[in-house]
Amino acid sequence: MRKLLLHLDTSPMASVFDRIVAYDGGADEVLSYAGVCVDAVRDLVHGAIFTRGPKDLHNTAIFISGTDMTAGEQLLDAVQRTFFGPMRVSVMLDSNGSNTTAVAAVARLLQVVGDVRGRRAIVVAGTGPVGTRAAGLLARAGANVAITSRHADEAGRVAAHIRERFGGVVESIVVTDVSQLAAALGGAELLLNAVPPLGIEGVDVTDSAADRNGVKTFGALGVGTFKMKVHKRCVAKLFERSDLVLDAESIGEVARELMQPSPAPPSVPPPG
Repeated sequence: MRKLLLHLDTSPMASVFDRIVAYDGGADEVLSYAGVCVDAVRDLVHGAIFTRGPKDLHNTAIFISGTDMTAGEQLLDAVQRTFFGPMRVSVMLDSNGSNTTAVAAVARLLQVVGDVRGRRAIVVAGTGPVGTRAAGLLARAGANVAITSRHADEAGRVAAHIRERFGGVVESIVVTDVSQLAAALGGAELLLNAVPPLGIEGVDVTDSAADRNGVKTFGALGVGTFKMKVHKRCVAKLFERSDLVLDAESIGEVARELMQPSPAPPSVPPPG
């Protein structure tokens, strides 16, 4: 039976990137709908779950994307409310690629640093979709997190939302001028820059746990390569069962699985 992925995108045009990765992740066919709002969810989901019996529904899955994470979260909630009894399929939320990107960045940081409980982490420009997800995951891991923003009202609102969504310690720092950045970063042991594409001066785009003057660094491609592995593995997992919900925390679990060392092949005794 063919693996069908229902792609619900909140943006005016469905993401070509997400369609291609879905195919590379194992989907046989991707049914993309753009400009999807909450009111349209029920009929789209019903079309997906009423065409196959419960035993075959693991061959159907739903992927939610778009540039607006808040709109994506609303679709995820609407999709889950549409399910009932065994009539459900696995669903993944990755609006703007923010879940998989944030998970990849945080997972690589944690892999290098280890226990972050009580350590100060700064997410620069942390009010965007990737920044908020990364800040939340770091706070959930026990770090004392601060996000920076140029706008006080927005920074405070987003920090409160992150605390409500993920728990932990999250504060906001207003930085209206680059001259204020050094003071804002004081005491930071972990630093994540959520503004592409240039990143932090002195960090090469391909860095992957590179040692630069005693500091471990990751560039955009150093994180992006792992992000793609996580994204594709998540798509594959959607078709393993019919009740999986992949959001930031559960995508993080997939990332941790991927980072586990592969078991050594069994030794073969010499002949004779």
